Amino acid sequence: MPKFKMLVLSNAVDARDEEFNRWYDEVHLRDVFRVPGVTGAERYRMRSGKGWKYLAIYELECDDPAAVERELMARAGTDAMQMTDAFDMQSFYMGSAELITPFRAA
Repeated sequence: MPKFKMLVLSNAVDARDEEFNRWYDEVHLRDVFRVPGVTGAERYRMRSGKGWKYLAIYELECDDPAAVERELMARAGTDAMQMTDAFDMQSFYMGSAELITPFRAA
């Protein structure tokens, strides 16, 4: 089965980063992992660039990453995927990528 990366760039609502990160790590990841095709994730704090403070990189094993994204959006805000008002839903980005060049060491 093909493997993809799904990238999510996000922000917390002003001055609610601690609450946002606790929700993301303790609640949201658990809910996302229940979506078929999602096999793992790691999170980063952005150190440069503009627009977003956090990056999550999800591992997907599926034939159609767009279908996984649609399922995530369908579940958001339901009992299957609890959301928090500490998450700035107006500013996030989600997209999937297919590997074209494997990692190369310098």
